[in-house]
Amino acid sequence: MAIRYVRSIAAAAAALGVLSGCAAPASPTIDAPTSPATTAVSGVPFALFTHCGIYEARVQDTFFVADRPLDDGQGNPPAGWDNPYQSGTITVTGSQAVFHDDSGHTVTFHERPGATAFLKICS
Repeated sequence: MAIRYVRSIAAAAAALGVLSGCAAPASPTIDAPTSPATTAVSGVPFALFTHCGIYEARVQDTFFVADRPLDDGQGNPPAGWDNPYQSGTITVTGSQAVFHDDSGHTVTFHERPGATAFLKICS
């Protein structure tokens, strides 16, 4: 009986080890409307993915690309940005999304009509 108990614990520990492997962080999204027919969404809390630089944002099911991508030249966020996410707010108006944070950062994005995935997958 004790051997069966020890084997069960060992099996559970092995399964937990496999399930907790390294994976890319989930990209947070919000349910902000992005259709041009909707009214502007102002200041919705948003976690901008910055790990490999600031290139894109996903709001609901709409993908946006930065008007001026930002990175440190080594594929990281610029100095002064949190990594892997920067907390702030996003405002979506028609085909434009603007990210702001309490540190004074502002990034303007434009919609990629028909996009179903990010242009760049970060490792």
